[in-house]
Amino acid sequence: MVVNKHRALSPASYVPADLVQPRVRLAVSGEAALLNSTTAAAAEKMFAAAAADGVTLTLASGYRSFATQTSTYGSYVSSQGQAEADTVSARPGYSEHQTGWSFDIGDGGGACGFQPCFAEQPAAVWARDNAHRFGFVVRYPWMFHAITGYYYEPWHLRFIGPEAATDMKSRGIATLEEYFGLEAAPAYR
Repeated sequence: MVVNKHRALSPASYVPADLVQPRVRLAVSGEAALLNSTTAAAAEKMFAAAAADGVTLTLASGYRSFATQTSTYGSYVSSQGQAEADTVSARPGYSEHQTGWSFDIGDGGGACGFQPCFAEQPAAVWARDNAHRFGFVVRYPWMFHAITGYYYEPWHLRFIGPEAATDMKSRGIATLEEYFGLEAAPAYR
């Protein structure tokens, strides 16, 4: 399942059948602390490996329902206008968070949370270098917004499985669009 600005969820109100709360350090509660069961199991292994390496990862935002994404996106539109909102937040029915396959990480201290400078924090550096071993990729990499439609989000991880994530990393492929041979989706149609 690849969701982007050209590939909406169907139905738009999609809800994963197997949402669970992973046993990881949480910075959120409620639905935002949930992932689908496959992603949760992989996250537990990844967070444990990071901790063993002395790096703190927190689950900063997991599942978002259609209703929550409607509110989140609406807040961005109200404060920044629709054109800018479309570069930083998915429209309802187009969010990877709604699939349960994606989540945002933090470092437990809030350093540069949800800001580009997070890329230099130990949690982001560790994830960039190691997440593929657990099946995760940084979904919105630096300077690929012309393909993904979103500016760099070093905190946004997407589960695709260890084999595919490792293959992407070893081949130097940065986006799911490129890896799966999908068209670039820089804007909504």
